[in-house]
Amino acid sequence: MSSQPDHSDLPAVDLLDEAATAAVDKDDVVEAMKDVVDPELGINVVDLGLVYDVHVTGSDVVLDMTLTSAACPLTDVIEDQTYSALEGLVGEAVINWVWMPPWGPDKITDDGREQLRALGYNV
Repeated sequence: MSSQPDHSDLPAVDLLDEAATAAVDKDDVVEAMKDVVDPELGINVVDLGLVYDVHVTGSDVVLDMTLTSAACPLTDVIEDQTYSALEGLVGEAVINWVWMPPWGPDKITDDGREQLRALGYNV
């Protein structure tokens, strides 16, 4: 005699599949992106104003992002950090690099300006 209750009449639930298709919250994605740090300036890409928009479809995310310069030699570092920061939070992440409008210091958040000042930058 088994001490476990018999639940054979209940439908099976695939918890892994459910987690993979759960809707992602845009604010959670933005918060996770604060772990992605521009390797040259040492400030996260959100506060630098490099994340222009976040598009969520179910568990998948497309990030509209830019760089301080189209010739940035560290694009792959930012991409790797992005995928690592979003791993486990989203199903699939895609970066859509955009160049319009061009990035400028006006895109830096107040928090970003404070961080840059602490590093000795005059912003």
